[in-house]
Amino acid sequence: MGACALGAAHSAHAQSSVTLYGIVDASLLYTNKTLNTTTGQSTGHQYSFTDSGMSGSRFGMRGAEDFGGGMRAIFQLESGFSVANGAFGNSNDNLFGRLAYVGVESRFGTVKAGLQFSPFFLAVYDVDPRDMSYFGSGLVTYLNNVFVTGLFNPNGISYTSPEIAGLQASALLALGGAAGDFQAGRQYSASLRYHLGPLTVDAALYSGNAGGSAASIPVPSVVEFNGRALGASYAFSDLTLKASYVQYKVAGSFNSRVFSGGASYRITPALNVDAGVWVTRDGNDSSNNSVLASTGVTYALSKATITYAQVGFVTNHGAMHNGLSVNNALNLPTGTTAGANVGVRHTF
Repeated sequence: MGACALGAAHSAHAQSSVTLYGIVDASLLYTNKTLNTTTGQSTGHQYSFTDSGMSGSRFGMRGAEDFGGGMRAIFQLESGFSVANGAFGNSNDNLFGRLAYVGVESRFGTVKAGLQFSPFFLAVYDVDPRDMSYFGSGLVTYLNNVFVTGLFNPNGISYTSPEIAGLQASALLALGGAAGDFQAGRQYSASLRYHLGPLTVDAALYSGNAGGSAASIPVPSVVEFNGRALGASYAFSDLTLKASYVQYKVAGSFNSRVFSGGASYRITPALNVDAGVWVTRDGNDSSNNSVLASTGVTYALSKATITYAQVGFVTNHGAMHNGLSVNNALNLPTGTTAGANVGVRHTF
């Protein structure tokens, strides 16, 4: 009876909330070349309806329960989908293939357990000149090198500290899930962020092994690689400048070193323009290199809906086949390929 009464009192005082949210994004894409995966050459130009031309289409829910004393339980479930055909997409192709975690927040920091983004990916995102657009951004170079490894991390346990004197640290360990072999599929990542007024500096690392249970999901996230990242951003009122260096050292493949820089400028509250350049060099073979450059403009029709246009080009040499768009043009042939897309994005 006492236990029941105690439980009732807890329910009466705890405050909880659940929020449903999502993004629906669609565009028309043109590239003057496409990749023939057999020959490595072009099979001609393309016009296509493209899911997620700027941001990945998704829906999800997040919730929290306040325990008092600055502590609360949190959870988030997020599913990616393709607006082109309604199938799973922009994730690891599971139901909640983008995020699925539970955690606790307090004044001592945040602990999460489950499928989540790595500190390495979040640091790269933070200093990308075009905020990881699905067309012409650091997200394209990220996926070209390691696909979704480090982006969607199954079996993850993470800790993020509070910000102290401008410093904030994060660490993640993702267990491989293979009985008898702790190293199979094991992934770990850490980052350190310094924030002082308009200045932000990010440093991060990642180490991932092949194998483990994550190798059996529809889109595996266990590319064996070591990653390093260092970048900074500085905001001058409506102008933001960003620059970074990211290394993707992939076992048995490229040792890609990506240098990027760019800017974003808010012309009016509704109109924004940005641009960036990403130069990739293979540390194992200098003949493998790539240059990606792009620019984009967005116009807010309302608080929830924007229209956008993006143009860019990528030049590949040697064995590199970097692309322009996450969907429909992730890999492109040698030589120079130009492309553009126009679309609309609605958030709810």
